Parts: sequence; C-alpha cells; structure tokens
Amino acid sequence: MRIATRSYVPYTGQQEGVIILLENGDLIPGVRVENASFQLTIPALQNALSTMYALQRTDISMIVSSIPFTDSDLAYTGGMAEIAWEMVGASLLLVAGSHIPEAGTFIDPARSENLLDVSREAALNAFIPESDFPVGSAIQTSDNVVIDGCNVEHSDWSKIICAERNVLSTARSYGLGQITTIYVSCPKEPGGTPCGACRQVIVELAPDATVWMDRGNQEPIAMKATELLPGHFTGNVLKKQ
Repeated sequence: MRIATRSYVPYTGQQEGVIILLENGDLIPGVRVENASFQLTIPALQNALSTMYALQRTDISMIVSSIPFTDSDLAYTGGMAEIAWEMVGASLLLVAGSHIPEAGTFIDPARSENLLDVSREAALNAFIPESDFPVGSAIQTSDNVVIDGCNVEHSDWSKIICAERNVLSTARSYGLGQITTIYVSCPKEPGGTPCGACRQVIVELAPDATVWMDRGNQEPIAMKATELLPGHFTGNVLKKQ
C-alpha cells in the first residue's frame, strides 16, 4: 500500500497505512504518525477515522490496512458502538450489510475559506459524546493548502484525539508540505489553548509554525510553536530507525 510511505516513523521505521472505502467509492487515507513521547503516537486506523469525522463522513463500507490490525485497532473499532463490523482476514474490516462499491479517488480535504472561519466551522464537526466540548483546528502549509480537523472522542479516553493532532496527522496522510500556520478554536471556552499532548505533537511536526488561538469576539492571539512548550521533550537521544 503506497499510502504507507507517508508515515512519520523516525523511531521504529514501521510504516503503516489504512484506507477507508466509503459507500459511494470515495477514499480516506490514514498513516502512522509517531512522536518522541511514544504514547502520543497516532495509529493509521485512528488517523483515518478521525479524518473521516472531520470530513463529515461516516458512511463506511470497508477498511483495509497495509499490515494486520492490532488488538488496539480492534479495540478502537469495537468501541464504535454504532457500527457492526465483520473481520475478513487479518487486515480487512467490513461494515456488516454494507454495499462494497468500486473504489474511486481520495477525498480532497482542502478548504478555500480563511483559517479562522475554517477552524470555527471544524468545531461544529466534533464527535464529542464524552465531553460535549467541541474544538476545531485548521492549518496552512507552505504551498497555501488549508485543511481542518476536529476532536474525535471514544469511550476509551486513551483513544481520544484532539483537533490539533487530528489535522496534523491528516496532513501527513495526504503528504502535504511544511505547516506554517495553525488555528485553534474552542467555541465553549474562548480562552482555550492546546493541551500539553497537542503542544508536544505540534512542536515535533510543525516546529516553525505560528499557532493562533481563537478568542471569540476578541482578536486571536499568536505564539510560535516552540513557545507553547518550553523545555519540550526532543527525543534526540532516542533510538531511531
């Protein structure tokens, strides 16, 4: 699976890709995104599913992986109570009773609106049955591509992904360029900022980015990514592949 080559895996070298096939044939990719703080690594399956929610699509037909699904992957899908899954082999999941269409093309996640509006709109797509706390995020790359992400919750809180990590991992899945700007919008808490986990991921994946925090009716405020987490863990002494 060629999509797996977009994985960010400096610590293990183990590329991993997932493709979601939707009922109309549209495709959504996901790749493994590692972090120096190992527990913040985003598996390919979680990456693809969180991108799916941000794109406002839940009409899954099938999911295929470049490697066998792990127990953690199956626990993740098992927690999606609204979907009945059928496992076919070690690396293929079907939605029970679904139509399997001919595969089409990957959905283009690019947006044309300004970053602040995109991040605010993304918050409306948040899947938040646990907290009822929506967050949206938008990024712009060096080649002026804008995409968005939202927080996606799970009954197992360790499998929740924040909006910032969602959009950053989506950027890796689509092979986008260097991230220059990040917007974060918390409509229920205009003073909200990225959590510690997101700050660690931002500083590794987008160290040169400017991070803008939506302040509702006030002007957004900006910080450099490296200012968000002084003394962040670099992972420089970790074994790398």
